[in-house]
Amino acid sequence: MGSTGSLESFSGFKFGCPTVTDNNVEGVGLSDPTKTHNRKEMLDLVNRLRNTGVQTDIDLPLIAVIGSQSAGKSSLIESISGITLPRSSGTCTRCPTECKLSHSDSPWKCIVKLHFSTDSKGASIPVRLVPFGDPITLKSSVEERIRRAQRAILNPSVDPKKYLHGENVSNENELSFSKNYVSLEISGRDLADLSFVDLPGLIASVGRAGNERDIDLVKSLVTSYIKKDSCVILLTVACETDFENQGAHHLAKKYDPEGKRTVGVLTKPDRIQPGDESSWLRILRNETELLVNNWYCVKQPQTLSLGITWADARRQETDFFTIAQPWSALEPRYQKFLGTGNLTERLSLILSELIAKRLPEIQKELMNSLQKTEAELRALPRAPSSDPVGEVLHVLSSFSRDLSRRLEGTSDADGLLQTIRPCQEAFKRAIRRTAPNFIPWEKTQKSRELPEPRFLANEEGDDEDSDEESDDESEHEHEHKIYIDEVFKRAQSARTRELPDNYPFVVQKEYIKQFTKQWRQPAMDLFDSVHAILKADLAKLVDKHFAEMGKGNAKQSVLMIVYDHLDEAAARTKERIEWLLALEQSPTTLNTHYYSDYKDKFLAYYKGCRENTDLAARIRKFRKGNKTVSGFQGIVESRLDPITQILASLSEIGITVKAEDLPRLLPSDPMEAALNIMSSVRAYFQVAYKRFADMVPIAVDHEIVLGLEQNIDKALQEGLQITGPDGYKRCQNMLQELTSVASRRQDVQKKLERLQAARQELKRLM
Repeated sequence: MGSTGSLESFSGFKFGCPTVTDNNVEGVGLSDPTKTHNRKEMLDLVNRLRNTGVQTDIDLPLIAVIGSQSAGKSSLIESISGITLPRSSGTCTRCPTECKLSHSDSPWKCIVKLHFSTDSKGASIPVRLVPFGDPITLKSSVEERIRRAQRAILNPSVDPKKYLHGENVSNENELSFSKNYVSLEISGRDLADLSFVDLPGLIASVGRAGNERDIDLVKSLVTSYIKKDSCVILLTVACETDFENQGAHHLAKKYDPEGKRTVGVLTKPDRIQPGDESSWLRILRNETELLVNNWYCVKQPQTLSLGITWADARRQETDFFTIAQPWSALEPRYQKFLGTGNLTERLSLILSELIAKRLPEIQKELMNSLQKTEAELRALPRAPSSDPVGEVLHVLSSFSRDLSRRLEGTSDADGLLQTIRPCQEAFKRAIRRTAPNFIPWEKTQKSRELPEPRFLANEEGDDEDSDEESDDESEHEHEHKIYIDEVFKRAQSARTRELPDNYPFVVQKEYIKQFTKQWRQPAMDLFDSVHAILKADLAKLVDKHFAEMGKGNAKQSVLMIVYDHLDEAAARTKERIEWLLALEQSPTTLNTHYYSDYKDKFLAYYKGCRENTDLAARIRKFRKGNKTVSGFQGIVESRLDPITQILASLSEIGITVKAEDLPRLLPSDPMEAALNIMSSVRAYFQVAYKRFADMVPIAVDHEIVLGLEQNIDKALQEGLQITGPDGYKRCQNMLQELTSVASRRQDVQKKLERLQAARQELKRLM
């Protein structure tokens, strides 16, 4: 037998309620004034929390009344609440009905609300709590109001007011059952604080006209309530049907296998089949189906529709258990499990204890939910401002400042200038690779390799190039070799009326044009790269400042305006590049010293590479043919390099020269004219390429990078037309947010308000 010690204190509780002539004020349900203050405080707290609507967000303790179809649930609810529920053939309850009873010194009243959380297709929607008519002050009006409210629940796509006012609506319902529920807030002097929900009865079969889906739908609906640990399961079992055939018991046992939070109620005890009394008594005594909170038995009147009072109904129940067998012969200790009054008192105690136990968890869940909701609200786009013009101007100003900072340059690794710099370096290398590759010997000597000019190594930065870039450059030079005999032949064919030792400048000019014409593509590649980088950077910047503004139209408008502004700067940049390219088509320089120095170096380099003109080779050949010099002087001279000896000897007579100047002492070369042309062109390339490799990146930076900031504020304001006569309206439209975002903000804001209201209620308890 299950434990019953905790119920001993209620053994003196008497059936029935005080007799009062006014049906609106008679005592019903939990009107016992002897309840402890703490219990009432707990029950009152949960009702206040439910009034905030926070049960949508956190799990509040409640009592769920479940049972099989026609198990007497509705009659039990009527006995506890003191109101009459709608009756119809077949299944009576087709949606949950939540009853929130609260004690009040004010006259009796009932407020009906509709709670929608799903649409006509069963899909989840933002929670909507809709008042359904004015408060009811006559109990006789409740039944019809609830019937209309249930119709409104079963037809979620129809305006509830049509059902409230009895307008012409179809008799067909959109839904056979619904998770949306009717909420009844009943208050009065003779009511105690208690919350419970009447759930649709579990269906065994649907009959010919029914829908098989309804069986699973109702089962799923009931399960969604009773699976929660904070739900007290009020299990109704009709004595007129075999216990094992009532599915509600099996479902309750599945989610509360130890029977810790289930209260059993036997209904319709007057319909027990003769000979079956003992089996139902064993259940009541908690001998066969053990429940920690025991089994109860109630007897509801069958003649309520004839107008008997609730006090008369309770007296009839008392008389039944006092006179009828086997209940009248039940041991005294089990008498306290008979009657609606004992049941409601026990439910009050269980629920209050559960609330007290859950209170710390409720407080914790509430604080966690508050923090998450506040973070969710902060994560949403900023709500539209009451000053749309000021708001738009503020965002535009912030965007302009951010753009200016990016264009000026930041220290970030992914800064705009850091992203552009590799493109500038690639451009410089591409220009340098266009250097004319002159070969100072005849084409017939192709097998020879031209040594690298050492005087170019450091200033060209070859040591910084990657191996891949060096390979590309070598391949490029191999494909564009210009041999000395080709240069000489071209010079000869270009002569007009010049003297035999003179050649026209047009030869150098043609070679210069050959490499300057190759500069267009690298310059345009640089421009295209910078343009693409700027466009991508602008897109990110616009997205950063305008993505969350309104419905997204502002972002697209701003993006189009800044792209147009970028295109204007791009057009100016192309003009500057074309201008610089045009300048390079007319070879000239004022940097004569730089040009002359390079010409001399290249001339010496080319002469030194010519066959049989290598001075060092001649000296080595000379030494092999000479006899060894004897004596100390011979030893010293033999140890000195021949070139070093020559330089030392020239220094003794006052002539200071460098090793690379010695080839000038060689006799004239028949290809002297070609060598001069080659040296001149190659020297000019050094002057022109460095000039061009500097000026193009500078022009690009000045015109399209820094130039992008020029007049950007004016372009934005004029493009968005926010300073004109329709500026206010245009700013309003720009800030108007998406319906989904506005709806989400409203839902989150309402949730936050519910949670904050619940928090205030909890503070009142502390």
